[in-house]
Amino acid sequence: MEFIKTKTILSKVKNGEYWYGIDYNMNLYRGCSHKCIYCDSRSNCYNIPNFDIVRGKANALNILETELMKKREKGVIGIGAMSDTYNPLEVKYEQTRGALKLISKYGYGVSIDTKSDLILRDLDILKEINYKNNVIVKFTITTPIDELSKVIEPNVCVTSKRLEAIKRLSDSGIFVGIMMNPVLPFITDKEEDIKLLVKLASESGAKFIHTYMCLTLRENQRDYYFEKLDKHFIGLKEKYIKFYGKKYDCIVSNYKDLYKIFTEECDKYGILYNMNDIISAYKKEIKTNEQISLF
Repeated sequence: MEFIKTKTILSKVKNGEYWYGIDYNMNLYRGCSHKCIYCDSRSNCYNIPNFDIVRGKANALNILETELMKKREKGVIGIGAMSDTYNPLEVKYEQTRGALKLISKYGYGVSIDTKSDLILRDLDILKEINYKNNVIVKFTITTPIDELSKVIEPNVCVTSKRLEAIKRLSDSGIFVGIMMNPVLPFITDKEEDIKLLVKLASESGAKFIHTYMCLTLRENQRDYYFEKLDKHFIGLKEKYIKFYGKKYDCIVSNYKDLYKIFTEECDKYGILYNMNDIISAYKKEIKTNEQISLF
């Protein structure tokens, strides 16, 4: 793996209450090998050349430890927003596992975005962190159908494997749920599929499902997406061009009805879907060292 130089690992997040209440953001890798056809991180604005090639950040754990020691606020650190931190190279290099050990050591919380069941390898450390601070794990799941997930997310474990991982994490006391983002117009926006995914989520112990019911398209990411539509969904590119033109937010055509069905199903199974409710549910009062010493 190629390693790139970096001066910082952690960045302070503004308006973190809109994204799972995180306080800091961290990406240990640049690029992603999952090759999901819809990935917004492929867009030019993020300046990640050769996005399909995963690169590590040189001396990442030493830099991270220095930054963790200096921070006054033991907040929640978001991992994996731009590039899945559980890519195949993580098996060998263990940058994510090393970072989680440091997060546990210094008493921070963690919020992880992933599509990979490799996260189960680090269940022991997640339980450690959860004892001291807040933990939330978010699996991206766009379809309940394994065969379709293989097409739109070709280099990552299928939906059923992700649901099994959710079950393992949930049974271990980890607050875990689903990011049903994006919803691909004319592909994953079927009412029966939404209902099935909510049902499977409930059976797997997922505490929440969050969705925007749309797909974002811009710059070269649109070209990549359309190329994959021509390969796997013949004729659908023309339908996208007719409906959305060059819009950034491609909201599903039946948004109001579908979102109503989605929320009704979530309510039926007791699954959270509102961001504020999700944050309130996973965040607990954190005892400081001073408080602990009183006991």
